[in-house]
Amino acid sequence: MKNLNYLILVMISVFVLKTAVAQNDQTIYQFKVKDINGKTFDFASLKGKKIMIVNTASKCGFTPQYEGLEKLYKKYKDKGFVIVGFPANDFKSQEPGTNAEIAQFCKENYGVTFPMMAKIHVKGEQMHPVYQFLTQRSKNGYMDSEVGWNFQKYLIDTNGKLVRIYAPKVTPEDPNISEWIEGKRDLSRFTPN
Repeated sequence: MKNLNYLILVMISVFVLKTAVAQNDQTIYQFKVKDINGKTFDFASLKGKKIMIVNTASKCGFTPQYEGLEKLYKKYKDKGFVIVGFPANDFKSQEPGTNAEIAQFCKENYGVTFPMMAKIHVKGEQMHPVYQFLTQRSKNGYMDSEVGWNFQKYLIDTNGKLVRIYAPKVTPEDPNISEWIEGKRDLSRFTPN
C-alpha cells in the first residue's frame, strides 16, 4: 500500500510538472489575428525576429509616440525587428474610430508603416487572446501584468517568448530598447520583481 501511494504521488507530480512546462512553452507564434485591413496576420511569420507589441490609441497624450515607433521600426526593420500595433479603446474611449479611420489617421499623421492589427480589447472580460498571453504568467512563462494605459510595450525575443514589459511612459527612444534590438542588452536573463 505504501508503494502504491508513493507511485500515485510521483504520477501526480509528473503530471503537474508536465502541465506547467507545457503552459510555459507557449509562444507568440501560436496566434493568428486580423490586421487593420481584415487580412489574417500570422505571428508564426515573425519567427526569428524581435517583436515589440504595443496597444495604441489616436486620442491619447501618448499618441505622439507613433512617430518614435515608426522611426524605430524604419531603423531596425531590415535587422530582424518588427513592431505590431493593436489599437484599443479600453482607456477613456481614446480610440473610438473604425479600423479604416485608425489606418487613415496613422498614415496621414505619422506615416505608420509597421503592421497594425484590427482594434481589440487589451483588458477586461473581452481581452483578446494575444493580450491574455502577454499578461498571464501561466501562459507567457514570464510574469503577470496588467495593461496600464495606451502604448504599453511588450518585447518578444527571437524565440517568441515575452522578455520585458515597458510602461506607456517609456518612449520608443529609450536606449534600453534599441540596445536590446541591437543585441547589446540581453533581457533573457532579466528577472522581474
